[in-house]
Amino acid sequence: MRRPLQVTLLVLSGLGLLHASLFTDLCLRYVKPSMRPMLVVSGFLLILLGIAEAWSRRKAGTDDDHMGHHHIGQNHTEHPEEHVGHNHSKVPRIAWLLFLPALSLLFYAPPALGAYTASRAATKAVPVQDSFDPLPSTSPLPITLTDFTTRVQQDRKRAIKGRTVQMTGFVTPDKGSTYWDLTRIMISCCAADAQSIKVRVYGIPALAANTWVTITGTWHAGGTLGTSSARAALDGVTVEKVAKPVNAYQDALPFATPR
Repeated sequence: MRRPLQVTLLVLSGLGLLHASLFTDLCLRYVKPSMRPMLVVSGFLLILLGIAEAWSRRKAGTDDDHMGHHHIGQNHTEHPEEHVGHNHSKVPRIAWLLFLPALSLLFYAPPALGAYTASRAATKAVPVQDSFDPLPSTSPLPITLTDFTTRVQQDRKRAIKGRTVQMTGFVTPDKGSTYWDLTRIMISCCAADAQSIKVRVYGIPALAANTWVTITGTWHAGGTLGTSSARAALDGVTVEKVAKPVNAYQDALPFATPR
């Protein structure tokens, strides 16, 4: 890979990072919001490195021209060994493959993680909780998938029993089953460490995979409520399509914005 192409690669990579993190929200498909400033800084640094590389090449070319004029008339065949050998400044040809991710940041962004990933990602362990505050009297009760699962499996007062709850997530179908999973994907750092939290839904036909919905229902009895044998499941009553949140990688309370 010659120097002009190295410069192009650096600038393209920098522009791609800025496109994904500064001018759009694409970076939130792959990393946490807290990492966004670092991506912006990295984008600017790559562009500056590209400019510096181009400037150094231009300066080196100017110096070579001056040296060439200075040595006009000299016999360069006296020391031919000075001009023989391998050029170790070249980058291996495999570096051409770096153009693919650089261009993809600008022209093609892979979709956010969804049902396909959720069906294969590790299940996020719910936190251990010894005591619980009384539940609000609101009905339906807005609750996250994590809090619902924790209440079902650890609240020995069984405050969730008989309560109509409301949760938001996306649809993960289970082929050949009468149920489906309401799902959230969470990341600690980036998409590579994704984990999922799921609540099984009964009584309502599954919508298309990756459809974001808000669902209301009551706990679907299975196992002993308040113990680890209890199943995090819901008897669905209503389901409503909602818009996908800008940052989908968090287990947030329901939002009531119909599509």
